[in-house]
Amino acid sequence: MTSQRIAVERDPVEPGPDRPLTIWVDGEPVTGTAGQTIAGVLLGAGRRQWRTTREGGAPRGVFCGIGVCFDCLVEVNGLPDVRACLRRAQDGDVVADQGAPPSGGSLPEVTS
Repeated sequence: MTSQRIAVERDPVEPGPDRPLTIWVDGEPVTGTAGQTIAGVLLGAGRRQWRTTREGGAPRGVFCGIGVCFDCLVEVNGLPDVRACLRRAQDGDVVADQGAPPSGGSLPEVTS
């Protein structure tokens, strides 16, 4: 049996370990480290919530941490409904508290 060498390329999105980055959250600069998710940067800065529920205005932040729930949704660079637990922060990202989703109306009826 012969051994093979496998070339491992670096992730082009990952600038390198311990490299600082700054994202803008609701107009304020927040620093983190390359490779962190947006949720990781926010949690590292002491922020535990960044969205509220439609009914009751209950605070939400990270719940599952793996993209299954919708508790960590934020707006990133103008794009709404981004899961902060999955999206890697990139230097200069503009993150906005999404607040409560718009209310009104109801779900459409399903017809078969």
